[in-house]
Amino acid sequence: MRPSARIPSILAGLALALGGAVIAAPSAQADVKACEQYVAKHAAKVTEGVAEACYQGQIGNQTSCDASLVAAGASKDVAASACEASR
Repeated sequence: MRPSARIPSILAGLALALGGAVIAAPSAQADVKACEQYVAKHAAKVTEGVAEACYQGQIGNQTSCDASLVAAGASKDVAASACEASR
């Protein structure tokens, strides 16, 4: 094999190996549980509807998550941080 043909092959193999490592790496996402724990820690009197609100945050509906937590009695700051934790 000529050296000029070897270099692209090596680079392609390296790119595939690195791409596979990125796909196999675990994601650093939080979840509904993290959101619920944040609410429990910072707004202890809020219990009803937290799981559903946090689920809305996890699927990307931050507006609904925030609004639901505020309606349940959490402050706007707590709601925003909890919904962020669910993403």
